[in-house]
Amino acid sequence: MRIFECDHCGQTIYFDNSVCVACGHRLGFAPEDTAMYALEDEKDGIWHKADDPSRRFRLCANAGLDVCNWLVDPESDEEFCLCCRHNNLIPDTTTDQGLNRFRRIVGAERHLFYSLLRWGIETPTRKADPETGLVFDFLEDTVDASGNVTPAMTGHDNGKISLRVAEADDVTREIVRDQMNEPYRTLLGHFRHEVGHYVWDRLVRDGGRLEAFRTIFGDERQDYQEALERHYKNGPPPGWQDSFVSAYAATHPWEDFAESFAHALHIVDTLETAMAFGLLVSDANLHALGDPYRCSSGQQLADAWVPLTLAMNAIHRSMGQRDFYPFVLAPAMIAKLDFVFTLLSGARDKAAA
Repeated sequence: MRIFECDHCGQTIYFDNSVCVACGHRLGFAPEDTAMYALEDEKDGIWHKADDPSRRFRLCANAGLDVCNWLVDPESDEEFCLCCRHNNLIPDTTTDQGLNRFRRIVGAERHLFYSLLRWGIETPTRKADPETGLVFDFLEDTVDASGNVTPAMTGHDNGKISLRVAEADDVTREIVRDQMNEPYRTLLGHFRHEVGHYVWDRLVRDGGRLEAFRTIFGDERQDYQEALERHYKNGPPPGWQDSFVSAYAATHPWEDFAESFAHALHIVDTLETAMAFGLLVSDANLHALGDPYRCSSGQQLADAWVPLTLAMNAIHRSMGQRDFYPFVLAPAMIAKLDFVFTLLSGARDKAAA
């Protein structure tokens, strides 16, 4: 994530800011420009850029809950921003717990959509595409009459992504991470992984890339349910670390792609952040890399990424924390990242044409 500055006073501002601490202007993120703007209030819910009254906006309807800082075209019939309009089922925002959970979920969701915008990934809503449009259901756990809790499931089904609301709570998510013996589990990681399945449908299955996909990831026509049952019964195959970025990636080619896609977004977004802060790490020539969103080489990104993760892991250990990046990019992963970046670069170039 890059660093922004207030276009009115020049103060450094960040992606989640809604007010400039220096000049006091309301801030909003304009997705069509991937830019943050200082705003002034007109009337009837219309705002304009502080230094350009011709650029007019409305705030996302979720701004009223202090959940979202994105902007909407004032001529649009949408009340929600490009990100929030994909949400179908949401937590109960009339309670403090529900509102806090929703705020954390949407914060991660907006971070995801920043990357999708930068890559030019098309994300039609269910209103625009009733069959396969992208939609999110944030699901609550169910409790029966005896007080037994059935956790909601996180997953993807033909453009519909479900996310367990309880995982917006750090304690719950950490318990699940430990029970699943996972080195990493975050809301943003869930979003990136599940959207990886959506991207597979759009850019691989529907994009004529199945044969190229199978050459690298394997044949996705193998029974998915059997693969899941085998994974949860027996665990990953011996030596999985040589070919997969995570144990779960070894379950099935679909999961391998979704994990590879998530890590591609992890890498690019974090490298952009490191470059924005001017971080210098030996052997990681970040500035020679240029804009990581313009790079399509898995090897070039890995060459910058690995030294950075080694340094960040050492810093985390110095603070008594778990590794910042508890994964290993084995050589076999580079080909998978190359495949993902080729897909993403094609989407970006198509969107720019």
